[in-house]
Amino acid sequence: MVVVFGVILVALALFATELVPVDVTAIVVMVLLILLEPWTRISPAEGIAGFANEATITVLAMLILSAGISRSGAVQILGRRMAAFAGTDRRKQLAATIGVTGVPSGFINNTPVVAILVPVISDLAHKGRTSPSTLLMPLSFASMLGGTLTLIGTSTNILASEISRELSGEYPELHAFGVFEFTELGAIVLVVGSAYLLFVAPRLIPERVPPEEDFVEEYEIEGYLTDVVVGERSPLVGTTVEAAIDHASFDADILQLERDGERFMEPLGKKEVRAGDVLRVRTDRPTLRRLMRADGLSLRGGPETESDLTPVEADPTLVEIVVPRGSFLVGETLASSGFRQRYDANVLAFRSRGELLHDRLENVQIQVGDTLLVQTTPDTLDRLARNPDFIVAREPDRPEYRTDKIVPAFAVIAGVVAAAGLGLVPILVSALAGVVAMVATGVLRPNELYESVEWNVIFLLAGVIPLGNALQQTGAADLLGALVASTAGALPAVGVLWVFYVATAVLTNVISNNASVVLMIPVAARAATEIGANPFAFVLAVTFAASTAFLTPIGYQTNLFVYGPGGYRFTDYFRVGAPLQALLSVVTVVGIYVLWGVTS
Repeated sequence: MVVVFGVILVALALFATELVPVDVTAIVVMVLLILLEPWTRISPAEGIAGFANEATITVLAMLILSAGISRSGAVQILGRRMAAFAGTDRRKQLAATIGVTGVPSGFINNTPVVAILVPVISDLAHKGRTSPSTLLMPLSFASMLGGTLTLIGTSTNILASEISRELSGEYPELHAFGVFEFTELGAIVLVVGSAYLLFVAPRLIPERVPPEEDFVEEYEIEGYLTDVVVGERSPLVGTTVEAAIDHASFDADILQLERDGERFMEPLGKKEVRAGDVLRVRTDRPTLRRLMRADGLSLRGGPETESDLTPVEADPTLVEIVVPRGSFLVGETLASSGFRQRYDANVLAFRSRGELLHDRLENVQIQVGDTLLVQTTPDTLDRLARNPDFIVAREPDRPEYRTDKIVPAFAVIAGVVAAAGLGLVPILVSALAGVVAMVATGVLRPNELYESVEWNVIFLLAGVIPLGNALQQTGAADLLGALVASTAGALPAVGVLWVFYVATAVLTNVISNNASVVLMIPVAARAATEIGANPFAFVLAVTFAASTAFLTPIGYQTNLFVYGPGGYRFTDYFRVGAPLQALLSVVTVVGIYVLWGVTS
């Protein structure tokens, strides 16, 4: 038991600090449990059983089904129509954002929903003369609220359902969740949370990105981009662009070359520099002065507004790119990833954990949720938008939606939900059948199945599931449950239920939501039994709390998606999310008390 607690502490530390990606942490936990089998009671077969667990396979299938809806363009089209309805009315814009996010997140995995809608809502904000900050955080929060509507709304619900089923032998009150088993409570949470986002949150969300501010001002890059002219006697004449700057001595990059009125962007590396060329250089002022003295350059000027960076004749585009979990860029640098060469794109600035970065960009280690300000061409922008390694915070000019597949895509989702909801087949079978139907109807192509899966989520699930088993088999869950149950002397059963909700909510904001339910559900079930309460009520409280990570940007992946484009600071999430978290802790606990009862 002591060893299991030690593994849990290691896991919590790694999840909270993200020294390694969360999915890697989960695999580390799995390996530790197997290696320490005499103390953890987890055999190799049990250790890898998470890969074959029903929850893991169901989540995998639901991710593919969500990708089918995304490829059809249905959510994007709905978002654009809602944007047209909202116009420049801020209240309507916020209502549209919440409306287009909340209900769909109950039937499509909410993480892809936010990834799909970030560019739609960003465009709505800019066209409607509204700060993106006021809409993007509600977008993320509304997706979490909507995810509580059904079993398939989030991977957390599916995992909690499977854990509940596995514990049913010990606790007869527990069982796998039905698709709509807690929809009534989820609807209450969605309505109350939406009202908060609509009427209270606008007073708390700061406009970090002013409505009229362009990227040059927002990212403060006017002092870092300068146009210089190559002199007749410059040592750069005759060299290639890639060899023109000694990067060991100068933190500078050549982003653009202008010659005889024609502008060239990437690929620039092999282009030869000539006298009279105008080079756009990214560097700070002191470095620029040293560079000009060393290389015979003269000052022409620099861009002052976004339009200066995107002249019509040159046809480049400025866009923000968010780095999600699972992206190949995570843990890499621009230099080691070959980003510029691979995508013919220049990174002008970073926003990382709320901080703007301009210097030594090639050597900055990229983290989940970082936002890159990129200058590129429309063709490359389309490539980036289609790549699951990035979330592009604006819609491409030529989106490749399969609008002719909207009806088949929704028919498949409806069939999956109906078959499982009516109890004809388990959700696992229904979801896998839906994947087959998506391919058979042409909504997805066979080669797209693998890229539709967020493999980091699958490995996370497979890695943490054995941890829950270890808690059960070693008696650690019983010990923790008994300790929590001791509070029943000072609190009624409903008070202990509220404590579990709050504890899970806080834990979820620090570590993965899936890891939270794995750790907390066995403990909650044991505590409920110890005080003579209904274990199912406690499991529901943990499940709902794990889906409401409003306090930090790292608590839920959708919060990271909007972190950079919204220009938020770390504390903004607590400022807006803490009252909402407190409100929902009461609403959810009261709802469980009324609908299911707390005592056995």
